[in-house]
Amino acid sequence: MSCHPYDAIAAQRLLPVLREADADGAVRRTAGLLAAGCRVVELTTSTPGWAQALARTAPLADAHGRPALIGVGTVTTAGQAETALDAGAAFLVSPYPAPGVRALADRRGAVFIEGGFTPGEIASAVRSGGAAKVFPAHVGGPQFIRSLKAVLPGALFLPTGGIRPAEILEWLSAGAAAVGIGGGLPADPAELAAVFADLARPCCTGCAPSGR
Repeated sequence: MSCHPYDAIAAQRLLPVLREADADGAVRRTAGLLAAGCRVVELTTSTPGWAQALARTAPLADAHGRPALIGVGTVTTAGQAETALDAGAAFLVSPYPAPGVRALADRRGAVFIEGGFTPGEIASAVRSGGAAKVFPAHVGGPQFIRSLKAVLPGALFLPTGGIRPAEILEWLSAGAAAVGIGGGLPADPAELAAVFADLARPCCTGCAPSGR
């Protein structure tokens, strides 16, 4: 049984969003996150050589022996989406409505978390895929998530943008399923592992560790 990316993201509750200087840097960062107990990582098309980084990291496993789920963010065109899926992306993320990406994802049966900021954009993303990236999240703050949750109670919200690690629990309490973090995570491996261990909650049967 395989784990759906939505389940894994909601269980992890913190989604690292990597914007690195090159593919090698992205691979190193991803490997470090996986070793620290992270399973789901979002690379971005703003990283030079992102497709090569994806191809190198998609086959990896996390610290528990579970297959890593490496997604690609800042996907705004069907061409980027096609490249990402061909390189092994487990899911796609856009920062704003991207009809071309949605059409390609639907055609290929891929998981796509579409971005939005206005209630209309977010509701449209949820209707299409059940989830929405709320970006830039810091403009509306946690109270915005509370308001969205009141009218879209079953939606998976992934606020991203301008959120510091110390604020994660506040956003989760407001109703976010997980929080996208682009920077500020500890560099020390033990401290990083503690962050994921403290936030993680049980996932589906398909996510169970292999016992390694």
